[in-house]
Amino acid sequence: MARTVSEAFSGPVASYREGMRVRRRSRIYALLVLTGLLGAVILFATAVGSVPIPLPTAFEVMISRLPFVDITPSVPDIPGGTLSLEGLRMIILDIRLPRVLLAGLVGAALAVAGATYQGLFRNPLADPYLLGVASGAGLGATVAMLIPFTLTWVAFGAVPLFAFFGGIGAVSVVYLLGRVGKTMPTTTLILAGVALGSFLASITSYLMTIAGEQLQGLVFWLLGGLYVAKWSEVWVVLPAVLAGFVIIWIHARPLNVMQLDEEQAQQLGINVGRVKLILLGAATLTTSAAICFTGLIGFVGIIVPHAVRLMWGPDHRFLLPLSMLVGAIFLILADTLARTIVSPVGIPVGVITAFCGAPFFLYLLRKRKGLAFF
Repeated sequence: MARTVSEAFSGPVASYREGMRVRRRSRIYALLVLTGLLGAVILFATAVGSVPIPLPTAFEVMISRLPFVDITPSVPDIPGGTLSLEGLRMIILDIRLPRVLLAGLVGAALAVAGATYQGLFRNPLADPYLLGVASGAGLGATVAMLIPFTLTWVAFGAVPLFAFFGGIGAVSVVYLLGRVGKTMPTTTLILAGVALGSFLASITSYLMTIAGEQLQGLVFWLLGGLYVAKWSEVWVVLPAVLAGFVIIWIHARPLNVMQLDEEQAQQLGINVGRVKLILLGAATLTTSAAICFTGLIGFVGIIVPHAVRLMWGPDHRFLLPLSMLVGAIFLILADTLARTIVSPVGIPVGVITAFCGAPFFLYLLRKRKGLAFF
């Protein structure tokens, strides 16, 4: 007897649903594993340095400051001298932990912003600096270093303030230049970002030629680094990263639909122009807040979301949180290597991210031959 249409398709549909359930479980497991790995990496990075501290001791020091926890950390013996309990707490809680947490926040911000830009522009080469954030922030930081007077605001110097507003200002100009009526054509935005970025970079290059004694500090800022991270910077970056991630993740489903075609997404009831504006604004604010204290750390926004997409798929409901965790882990490890590889002299973490990220990216591409972007 001939089968009905529903019976003919019941097998493939059931197989597809089972495959989706398996993939969903694997992504949830990945989120749990990466969360645990992030905690382990934070502990490891806090213990590593010019003064090596045992992992159990570092853990005891960190949890001793939690409410309702009464633990007296054991002071380890270090080669060449002694270390007091107060000195131990200062090294871990006041010097290393803020730097580690800031590195994690910046890595998470750049990875999420990169995933957002790659989804919006449907281009694996897109990164958080595509629309001129880096050029604007770099020019702002350069101007701040060269002004002949001192500016401070809420205990922050002129460099992070000028870099933050420079990045936001550059993207705002690109948005105004690339907007056509009530639409934002992707090609026009990219071209406007490239043109404005080149223009601002040329101004920065000229200012570098007249920087004089400020040139070394300017070069180190442009290469990216976390040399003097403080808790005040962590408390500024943390709400910006969390707010940006929440806004972007809320729009994960519309971003998934927009991967098909903007016209189809519009027909399905999605206000494409509004979603684009919200996502670009959230990604830009997050990126500007992250790099204004650390300089232009490159490669994270390209390598991390692309690697996560290769391993766990393009669904932005999972791609965004997975990218956030992997980006935090990646930059914490890169910064740990940057401050220990030639200790006590630190090197820019941007050098490490490019040096470590490029071979890993090529390995993934080699392992997954012929894999399409979406």
